[in-house]
Amino acid sequence: MIVLTAILSALLSVTAASSCVKNGNEYTLADLQLDRQLLIMEAGQAEQVHVTAIPEATKQVTVQWASADENVAVVDNGWVTAVGAGETTVTVSYKNIRKTVQVKVNGPDTDKKLAVLFDRSLSNTPQAELILNGVANYTKQGLNITGTASTVKLDKFYAIAERKVQYHIRLSADAKAIFHSSEKDFKAYVDVVNKKISIATSPVTEKKVDFLKADQDYIIEIYHVYQQARLRITDMKTKQQAEVSAVNDGQGGTGKGVLQPGFAVGMQWDYYCFGLSSGTSMLVKRIAVSALKKKVKLLLYGDSITQPEGYFLSKDFHLAWTQQVINKLSGNAMSSGRGGAQIDMVMNYIKNELPFIETEYVMVTIGTNGGNTEAKLKDLVSYIKANGAIPILNNIPSNESGTQVAVNDLLAKVRNDMNIKGCRFDLPTSIDGDGKVVDKSTMYWEDYSGSYGWQIYHHPNEIGGVKMFQQTLIDLPVLYQ
Repeated sequence: MIVLTAILSALLSVTAASSCVKNGNEYTLADLQLDRQLLIMEAGQAEQVHVTAIPEATKQVTVQWASADENVAVVDNGWVTAVGAGETTVTVSYKNIRKTVQVKVNGPDTDKKLAVLFDRSLSNTPQAELILNGVANYTKQGLNITGTASTVKLDKFYAIAERKVQYHIRLSADAKAIFHSSEKDFKAYVDVVNKKISIATSPVTEKKVDFLKADQDYIIEIYHVYQQARLRITDMKTKQQAEVSAVNDGQGGTGKGVLQPGFAVGMQWDYYCFGLSSGTSMLVKRIAVSALKKKVKLLLYGDSITQPEGYFLSKDFHLAWTQQVINKLSGNAMSSGRGGAQIDMVMNYIKNELPFIETEYVMVTIGTNGGNTEAKLKDLVSYIKANGAIPILNNIPSNESGTQVAVNDLLAKVRNDMNIKGCRFDLPTSIDGDGKVVDKSTMYWEDYSGSYGWQIYHHPNEIGGVKMFQQTLIDLPVLYQ
């Protein structure tokens, strides 16, 4: 609501006398005048609509504001905030006097280079993709989270390494909001009480946010860009922003094979989760997940071999094979890997990402964790083709257990049957270049004697990364033409 204060003016009382009703020595409201009739906005944008009393010598009155569709725009004290694509009408009224502003919102994200993978307004209508875990309920304004025993889970699996999740939220004065991966390896917080945002690294990465306060609309954006995590908050009314970021620094190997302590940030893989760490309420009006590139020449999919950001030393990360391929393509590519993934899991996040990203080639490197069958591999290849891309099915690198030999024979059969190309990563990572006995100099040493009881040379290091990239130049020159 907005308050219109009386301006007692003899001049105005004379000039406006014909359009108002005189009550003693004061003029009562005869009409309302708005400074605009149309707003064209982008999602997240906020604009103020000013209202003037006619006559201006009117006594103090209180007007009412309302939006016909809060999925498109909301209004508060004359401030109109764009929520999602569409059209609506904002009305200001006093008794039987009503004035309207037409509002057109162009889309959920102002950056047209993004590929929107998921976008939902959370007003009223339950969303099948959200698991509430007993801590939230749908309201007209959005998803209202009041419980702290658990968090809400977006039941959509994402692994693309250049992406962001965006939330439109409003918090109570005592709220501390948490945003985390389903594995809880990554946690970020927005703390109203202490006016700060943070990423739960050790030591914590945090920043003071003086403009953070209760009952105000904010856009929270959490970016995952390979080894970097970034948390940004934007005040939707004032456009003030604050941001923190942290870079994951891998340990290299495991156990006695660790090369350095590293700096753990978390990969944000799997499923996005959000809710209250403490406090009374967290209102979530919208959630959207986007890949940071809408069109690329190549998408790289796979398991931990395609996710070196989880274990690579940050100083050597540019030598990881995925990064060398991406750099050779001048950034015209993205990778999407998940440690421990088998083919069913890879197929899951391919289905959640590939249909929304325009690409010429899709490269898959999968098999280190088992689970491959001829039927599943052929289904995977067929799905990629059905989405208009050219599939590439690579051999997996050599490893100390020698499991790559049988898997690569199967991969070669599928390539031959379906007439597709692939890169033989097993050759440059083996001693004699025959894809059989691993060249240990190309791998990190992973010592699991304290847990699984074995040691293994399994994940390509910076030497292996260079050799694997060079093999793509030999087997897949078409990528770089």
